[in-house]
Amino acid sequence: MFWVGYFFLNVIRWGSYYQDYWYSFKSNMVTVTLGMLLAYFHVYFLLPKLLFKKKLISYVFFFLIGLTVFYVVRTELIFIFINENVWPESQTPQSSYAFNHILVVSLIGIYDVGLATTVKLTTDWIVDRKRIEALQASQLKTELQFLKAQIQPHFFFNTLNNLYALTLERSNQAPEVVLKLSEIMEYILYDAKEPKIRLLNEINYIQNYIDLEKLRYGDNVNVQVNMQGEIEAHSVPPLLFLPFIENCFKHGTIDNNKLNVMIDFEVVGKNTLKFTVVNNYNSYSQNKKSHGIGNQNVLRRLELLYKDKFTLNIKTEKQNYIVELSIEL
Repeated sequence: MFWVGYFFLNVIRWGSYYQDYWYSFKSNMVTVTLGMLLAYFHVYFLLPKLLFKKKLISYVFFFLIGLTVFYVVRTELIFIFINENVWPESQTPQSSYAFNHILVVSLIGIYDVGLATTVKLTTDWIVDRKRIEALQASQLKTELQFLKAQIQPHFFFNTLNNLYALTLERSNQAPEVVLKLSEIMEYILYDAKEPKIRLLNEINYIQNYIDLEKLRYGDNVNVQVNMQGEIEAHSVPPLLFLPFIENCFKHGTIDNNKLNVMIDFEVVGKNTLKFTVVNNYNSYSQNKKSHGIGNQNVLRRLELLYKDKFTLNIKTEKQNYIVELSIEL
């Protein structure tokens, strides 16, 4: 399409210049065809085989050879089949193989090569950019799925430990734990497969997790969940907040003192979600090595999902562990 358009543009251009469209048509059949061949020689051989491999001397040498062949074949074909005057554009009679004629024809060849090479490189750049974006999107999706998959076995591992502890105690709460766990598994297997779920459903899922922990620790745990703003109007990636909640029970003060947890979900304005968790914590537990994926997992997911549209602040104040997360939904 490019060369057909280029050919007819030159036919019209030079046809109006000479007031002879038939001559322009015949002349451009030769010149555009040879220019196309020279351009393809440059784009598909000289560039990838020599220039891109930094063989500069060989590139210049073979380009000059190609330009020489272009000049000779072009000049002879026009002289034999079209017009004995090989340079009718000149205001004064000019002979072939003269310096001025060689210079002008060579510049025409270089112009054809430059134009075609620009189009080719631009097209390749656009195609490569789309391919890279597709690969990045695929990699992003794969990484997000991996990070989300990490959370699920991590959670079930903790919950089964809780259930195991209750069965050792022959607790009557064990059946209720199994029921809660069943509800959470249903959530994991179905709802959590979606890229986003309703924020209210995510909070309900977190509440089920808290209920499981309460069944285990009883009166030693006090959890308050607050919701403000248009919670029902928004969706979030599944399992995004759970690691922060898990950390409350993992590192919180339970053995000797009561664990107090306050969780806030607040939608500010039209699309900003503020999530806050505050709990008292065990400093010794904080310093122990852990195999959990925790905060690093969440941070990585936030970076992939929201880029610079979130802020995460984690701090300790007066034996309280505080997580403050703000997301532009």
